[in-house]
Amino acid sequence: MSDVLELVDVSVVRDGRALVEDVSWSVKEGERWAILGPNGAGKTTLLNVASSYLFPSSGTARILGDQLGKVDVFDLRPRIGMAGIAMAEKLPKRQTVLQTVLTAAYGMTATWHENYDAVDEDRARAFLDRLGMTEYLDRSFGTLSEGERKRTLIARAMMTDPELLLLDEPAAGLDLGGREDLVRRLGRLARDAYAPSMIMVTHHVEEIPPGFTHVLMIRQGKVLAAGPVEMELTSRNLSHCFGLPLVVERVGDRYTAQGLPLS
Repeated sequence: MSDVLELVDVSVVRDGRALVEDVSWSVKEGERWAILGPNGAGKTTLLNVASSYLFPSSGTARILGDQLGKVDVFDLRPRIGMAGIAMAEKLPKRQTVLQTVLTAAYGMTATWHENYDAVDEDRARAFLDRLGMTEYLDRSFGTLSEGERKRTLIARAMMTDPELLLLDEPAAGLDLGGREDLVRRLGRLARDAYAPSMIMVTHHVEEIPPGFTHVLMIRQGKVLAAGPVEMELTSRNLSHCFGLPLVVERVGDRYTAQGLPLS
């Protein structure tokens, strides 16, 4: 399998502070990665490098076979799907759900005078249906609940048939029901052999969908563990990552974590 992402000794420095430091990490075709770590660990920084929107201060980043700094990112970015709060803030609130997904076909955030082919509309409807949004096609994006917005954003990210799908805290802000519904749908997507390689940032092991194959743990900008989820998602590694004693348990194809009781 070829690498869809390869970072070699990557550091990102801002105002004299290393957001990530000497990170070497590779994601191969078909893998599904969860990035875990506390606030400020560098998770979203890594995702922004993977999206080509942030260049390393040092080291080498190759995305889908092209090296940042030696490729036209405007040719590269349509091959990468991105869903997160940063994208949500760019989208017009009055636009319908269907329009919100359709505009991704042109690499736009708002409708203008473009004409969409029937195949584009069929694809948008299919992705929205897959994420349980068929009943909301004509609703304004700004009137959606947090969970409905998250599902719309993922459908939008899939619209360009990306080779790499990046998810920045997709379950953040959701209630228990919304989280479980989203995790279930992402698990179905992760198990689809035709789905793109996936990288998801999260703070919580409970949000790792079934079918995710690998985990990367990061703390203070440095990678602590990276590899197959069943090998690396251990109580020892997670305790080191979050800086307090934690116990990881696997229940079926999901994981949970909790702190040890105070003595």
